[in-house]
Amino acid sequence: MQKGNIGVTTENILPVIKKFLYSDHEIFLREMVSNAVDATQKLKTLKERGDFKGDEGDLTIHISIDKDAKTLTISDRGIGMTEEEIDKYINQIAFSGVSDFLEKYKDSANAIIGHFGLGFYSAFMVSDKVEINTLSYQDGAKAVKWSCDGSPEYEITDGTRTERGTDIILHIADDCKEFLDKAQIETLLNKYCKFMTVPVAFGKKTEWKDGKQQDTDEDNIINTTDPIWTKAPSSLKDEDYLSFYRTLFPMQDEPLFWIHLNVDYPFNLTGVLYFPRIKNNIELQRNKIQLYCNQVFVTDQVEGIVPDFLTLLHGVIDSPDIPLNVSRSYLQSDANVKKISKYITKKVADRLQAIFKEDRKTYEEKWDMLKVFIHYGMLSEESFYDRAKEFALFKDTEGKYFTFDEYKDLIKGEQTDKDGQLVYLYANDKEDQYGSIEAAKQKGYSVLLLDGQLDAPMVSMLEQKLEKSRFVRVDSDIVDRLIVKDEKKAVDLNADDLDMLTAVFKAELPEGDKVNYTVQVEALGADSQPMQLTRNEYMRRMKEMSRLQPGMAFYGEMPDSYNLVLNSDHSLIKDILANAKTACDDNLKSTRSEIKGLEARLAALRQSQKDKKYDEITQEERDAVSETEKAIQDEKDKKTKVIAEYSKDVKTIHQIIDLALLQNGLLKGSALDAFIKRSVELI
Repeated sequence: MQKGNIGVTTENILPVIKKFLYSDHEIFLREMVSNAVDATQKLKTLKERGDFKGDEGDLTIHISIDKDAKTLTISDRGIGMTEEEIDKYINQIAFSGVSDFLEKYKDSANAIIGHFGLGFYSAFMVSDKVEINTLSYQDGAKAVKWSCDGSPEYEITDGTRTERGTDIILHIADDCKEFLDKAQIETLLNKYCKFMTVPVAFGKKTEWKDGKQQDTDEDNIINTTDPIWTKAPSSLKDEDYLSFYRTLFPMQDEPLFWIHLNVDYPFNLTGVLYFPRIKNNIELQRNKIQLYCNQVFVTDQVEGIVPDFLTLLHGVIDSPDIPLNVSRSYLQSDANVKKISKYITKKVADRLQAIFKEDRKTYEEKWDMLKVFIHYGMLSEESFYDRAKEFALFKDTEGKYFTFDEYKDLIKGEQTDKDGQLVYLYANDKEDQYGSIEAAKQKGYSVLLLDGQLDAPMVSMLEQKLEKSRFVRVDSDIVDRLIVKDEKKAVDLNADDLDMLTAVFKAELPEGDKVNYTVQVEALGADSQPMQLTRNEYMRRMKEMSRLQPGMAFYGEMPDSYNLVLNSDHSLIKDILANAKTACDDNLKSTRSEIKGLEARLAALRQSQKDKKYDEITQEERDAVSETEKAIQDEKDKKTKVIAEYSKDVKTIHQIIDLALLQNGLLKGSALDAFIKRSVELI
């Protein structure tokens, strides 16, 4: 029997490991099974080279639980170890000093395991005691048993194993009893070991017999040793890819299509990435790419390994060139990781372009589900935008699809304004904006349907990318002002009439904390609509962006801005103005006269002060200006009150306003009820 201390320069490295890795303690099972796989693969290599002459036999790795003994055992039939090898690989932890080690890795839990031979020591995260019972493949080797209770002290005695290989027996600690639960171990094996290169057995397969599930004599193999990403694409059929996808994501809809990755220079990378049927919620689709290293599961947190937009894909990436256990910051700066990220982006773009060219009809059918993914990539990766602009599509309100260049050629004749700007008209909702869409179509314009969750930032980006182009929502203005091709016709009303017409409508517009209304008057021709409600393009777009960018949240709190545009050429508007003048002019004569006099006085006061410095103006002069301004406002308030008193009983005014609100989905509750009753009366 041999006793000694593990070769470290601290009292106890094992509690330190446990402390650092506690949040990730389940990965001990990955490390234990990975070591068993490595030992088995080494035996296969020796056999291939002729250095091992014996019979390989069954190489299955077995995992077993003994609840009574509180042990979890991992058994393999690999190369085993001699006493000298145990001393070299287990007892001597090769680093200069524990203090240097702890300082280097104090902020990185994941950085510890996998360095300096510490993979085995992850067992102490869940164990009070660990035993190794091993017999080397070498001729004449003796079985050896090693045990350690978590202190630096270890003990080596004669082993009991009679067949080549190694048993790792973990005596599970009381605070880690969940690792004696069959279901928990099944879950972890399925997560970490599902595609390891050597068969891994846990328990026996079961069958229904005598009214209950009973074990059979057949091992329950939990892994597939040759997953499809290890095979040549030419040997696989569509059903193979779909079947594998269902294995990975049993609750997901079938994917749109997939990419088989296979590169061996300048780095090694294999895998299969699937394009999921993305609906609406980007966040729910993340963490569906599983990263493997030589078929050993590492993580599904692949940010930094692939570009952010590619985290919307589903599937598997396997690369021995991605460091297994390193900090996130190191991952992002690693040269191979950057090369892999660039390669995957290129392969995704190549695949999309190929599908677009080879089967455009199918591509268009899938566009609505691809759109979020492609837009996300174009917004976040300049290199992807440069490729994707060739196969990204516009969809119009009639369901037709166009590339960017095709659509530009389609609209440049009719939709170029007087300043040479190409105007892209769009709608977000065909139903809500139906009237505006139809008005634009009657003018010979095409209208895009931009109803995706990333269309708002896409519009802003495309205005920067596309030369002399701007995007305008179809209901943001009256149709004649959406694309201005010549100077607009002047309104044929004097100042008093314009003021009167504006005031009678403004007095009856609804008031609300979250909505602002203004009234505008335009000469739109006798055949155009009498009114139209439009929404400020800039403020609406800012509010949409605020939902995606937290830094713009203050825009989301600002009220919605709408313009009620009145057509001064329409007979209905003319009649309303004429009736208002008849009813109110007598009551407003003195007020108007008073306002004009006060405005003249105010102009004179300001003229007398305009060449004076601020400290040269007396308080009396300042007071005179303030008093005159207040008097003007008082008279204007009187005027507004007179007009409001008149307009509140004019059903036609209310009807026009309510029709405009109704068309934009803004008429609700009691206002909608009043509109219906008034409509019946007018009929």
